[in-house]
Amino acid sequence: MQDTTIQKIKSANSNGLTQNRIYLDNAATTALDKEVLEAMMPYLSDHFGNPSSIYSYGRETRLAIENARKTVAKLLGVKPGNIFFTSGGTESNNTAIAASIRDLGCNHIITSAIEHHAVLHTVEHYCSCNSISTSFVNLMDDGAVDYENLESQLKKEAEAGKKILVSLMHANNEIGVLLDIKKVGELCKQYGAIFHSDCVQTVGHYPLNLSAINVHFISGAAHKFHGPKGVGILYVSDEVNIKPFIFGGGQERNMRAGTENVYGIVGFAKALEISMRDLEKETAYIKELKAYMKESLRQNIAGVGFNDSPDSLYTVLSVCFPKTEKSDFLLMSLDMANICVSGGSACSSGADAGSHVIKALQRINDCTTIRFSFSKYNKKGEVDRVVEKLKELV
Repeated sequence: MQDTTIQKIKSANSNGLTQNRIYLDNAATTALDKEVLEAMMPYLSDHFGNPSSIYSYGRETRLAIENARKTVAKLLGVKPGNIFFTSGGTESNNTAIAASIRDLGCNHIITSAIEHHAVLHTVEHYCSCNSISTSFVNLMDDGAVDYENLESQLKKEAEAGKKILVSLMHANNEIGVLLDIKKVGELCKQYGAIFHSDCVQTVGHYPLNLSAINVHFISGAAHKFHGPKGVGILYVSDEVNIKPFIFGGGQERNMRAGTENVYGIVGFAKALEISMRDLEKETAYIKELKAYMKESLRQNIAGVGFNDSPDSLYTVLSVCFPKTEKSDFLLMSLDMANICVSGGSACSSGADAGSHVIKALQRINDCTTIRFSFSKYNKKGEVDRVVEKLKELV
């Protein structure tokens, strides 16, 4: 049954993408790698036992979870006991922020105006119903954190007797600006702050040795690096002791109740293993593809600009098209041409409110912003077709 199912999926779609569409929204989600699917299939069919059961079916799935945990921990440079499996980045972010307030006594939160809504809305919630204060760190023109301002805020709040949580994402999901995560960790250590980083866009795309960084929590999600949706991780440092966010059974070593998503967890570990195995080759390929599109746009579209910096996330290209009557309908026109891109985070794309990131950078009136994001499955020919269509539309 297993082989037949895999073959049907493969024959329907060899790499998770349909042939008549161009998919350039990999920051939103990525196609499932066929190796990942093959690793998951036994746990979608034959090995269906509940991991909490003590008989053989349960022991098989329990072993799969713990082997996956060991794989993930090794690839991130930490101990298996530091890794907790969740439903994704949003749950991991919520857990870290809630635990920092409830269990670690944080009463001031420093974050930024361009964080993912999974952080911003969580911070807003806890500040509205608790005696928690918050502040935004200043940003440079390209969206990078102003580290001098961050240190100034840390010093001010620490001298006022506040216990501080710093929550800053490792790479912005819309414009790709990168955080110097090691530097922020050192500043947090200096002022006794708890440090959480949303690493959803960088786990699986960068080598991370979490033991070498002073970070207390990081979040990751499998579907950003060709793994399955609905599974993520929360890294919790040995330096902190927290309580569960979801209560119930004793799953995830009493830290996260609910029957484990076994096939998702297996898929997470396999996807991360593949990503790290092929990292050098795939990074070079995607960087080249991004540079190729950037140069093609420069040559073919007058007045085009880019929301990036030299060391931006290599998978993301945020493009600023001159405002015209046509450009306001770019997303819709590209969709009608079977080109899948976005104007910002897919998690908030249902709301016609524009990008909070672009608004925070005060570029909302200057241009129409489109985010193109790449994966190992994209080709130069696709880029050529997109640029040709944009020439027609802009």
